[in-house]
Amino acid sequence: MSKIMSFFTILISISTLLIGQDRFAGLAFQTRSELMAQRGMAATSQPLATQAALDILKLGGSAVDAAIAANAVLAVVEPMNCGLGGDLFAMVWDEKEGRLSGLNGSGRSPGDLSLKDLKHLLKKQGLDELPIRGALTVSVPGCVDAWFVLHKRYGKISMKQILAPAIYYARNGFPVSEVIAFEWREGLPLLNMPGFREVFTLAGEIPQKGQLFCNPALADSLERIARDGRDAFYKGEIAKKLIAFLQKNGGYLTQKDLQKHHSEWVEPVSTTYRAVRLWELPPNGQGIAALQMLNILEGFNLAEWGFGDPRCMHVMVEAKKLAYEDRGRYYTDPDFSQVPVKKLISKEYGTVLRNKIDMNRAAEVITNPKLEPGDTIYLTVADDEGNMVSLIQSTYWEFGSGLVPPTLGFALQNRGQLFALDEQHANVYAPGKRPFHTIIPAFVTKDGRPYMSFGVMGGSMQPQGHVQILVNHLDFGMSLQEAGDAPRFRHSGSSQPTGSMMDDGGWLNLETGFPRELYRDLLKLGHRVRLTVGGYGGYQAIAVQYNPRVYIGASESRKDGQAAGY
Repeated sequence: MSKIMSFFTILISISTLLIGQDRFAGLAFQTRSELMAQRGMAATSQPLATQAALDILKLGGSAVDAAIAANAVLAVVEPMNCGLGGDLFAMVWDEKEGRLSGLNGSGRSPGDLSLKDLKHLLKKQGLDELPIRGALTVSVPGCVDAWFVLHKRYGKISMKQILAPAIYYARNGFPVSEVIAFEWREGLPLLNMPGFREVFTLAGEIPQKGQLFCNPALADSLERIARDGRDAFYKGEIAKKLIAFLQKNGGYLTQKDLQKHHSEWVEPVSTTYRAVRLWELPPNGQGIAALQMLNILEGFNLAEWGFGDPRCMHVMVEAKKLAYEDRGRYYTDPDFSQVPVKKLISKEYGTVLRNKIDMNRAAEVITNPKLEPGDTIYLTVADDEGNMVSLIQSTYWEFGSGLVPPTLGFALQNRGQLFALDEQHANVYAPGKRPFHTIIPAFVTKDGRPYMSFGVMGGSMQPQGHVQILVNHLDFGMSLQEAGDAPRFRHSGSSQPTGSMMDDGGWLNLETGFPRELYRDLLKLGHRVRLTVGGYGGYQAIAVQYNPRVYIGASESRKDGQAAGY
């Protein structure tokens, strides 16, 4: 028997070499198998955050409680991408009510700084656009308020319990994980920014993989919030220190701006694709770009072409260009300009855009018909009652504005950098206005029931990533894990929400792993193709199967992430 088994082992090994497959199951690029569990699940970009979420679920906390706990831990262990100084968006499936709700937790620009005054300040600095770093890009941080708004509606245990894991890691330290250590190095140019060196270095050096890092100032802030609630951040000691620090360093936010801040419950919007419905949040975010892309792609038989086929890649990139032209023109804070969401995500408009695609040539200039008015963390959690959360939170660029109040322990976001300065642009800066936002959670239903909660991180990559995940899964039959591990494209260029225009057709960036022939065929179609490392986002997902209910989790290898359940 042992000789027979050895023969078959050799035979399988030879077959593997011939076929090119080196796994017992799944596609060759799959990094791990899907996770399955029944009672609860969490998928985040760092294992300590995932484990904190599971601990909260086991204490009797809801999916929302666990999501807040995970977000708070990520604010400690992944501080370049998220934190108390940033904004938050979320979608929550309430199993008891059988409905999906959306929360817009983005902050607003300074209420006392006019566009005229802002332009004058920029001119004095020799600038004609908003800079990436510095106090002029800081808008009100919405994260903490969003935590408490979510908790008030869906929480089951106290915020002291929820924030305890984050406080522990901030106070006692944690080992810096590999991808986060790499991303932390993006902070090198910020060493001389106010407060950065004191909070985010070890004796002036960027932390390395495996080194223990503590943030006692952040632990103090979290403890104060856990004890005194959201007002500690927007009205209390934290607010006073935050505003004093900003005003000392050229900022224009005031105590009044913090006190007036509030998150808003919003109705998610959706479109159908194949047998499912994708839900996104409406502007000021960019989620509807994914809906627009899917409406365009619905008319092509992508499944017949297959993954990596140049025709498939071509129409996906062209759909992106068309959707992003509208993104650059219309997406903004709906309190200041009417965004024609219903028209933009309609099937009829999708057909109009689809008909603009030339199957034989990449578009160099995109001009859609004018319509009548009509870096980041993502996590998802599911609990034993069937409730699910899709949550994304960010300070925009690595460490946001680069400004770090040293006694508070977190970086302040630079979301204001995404405002346009052209008075005719929909996303033009105005006092008390929410800037265009890149961070978008996603949720998928099928026959009115949850099908999948997922997200892809990374600036303008996010709508492109949402579409690629769904196409991989629905058209190409990939598993939840394979859909995230598959190599991705990222098209850059074309119209931007700041008002700048790049009518050169942009660049098509390809991740390694696509067939060599694809590069050649795309070049023949006129695409400007280049191979780039990074910038393709990070992905987490939880899907649901029924009778019995089983959660299926995935977390891809571009981040330090983990999906886990019990």
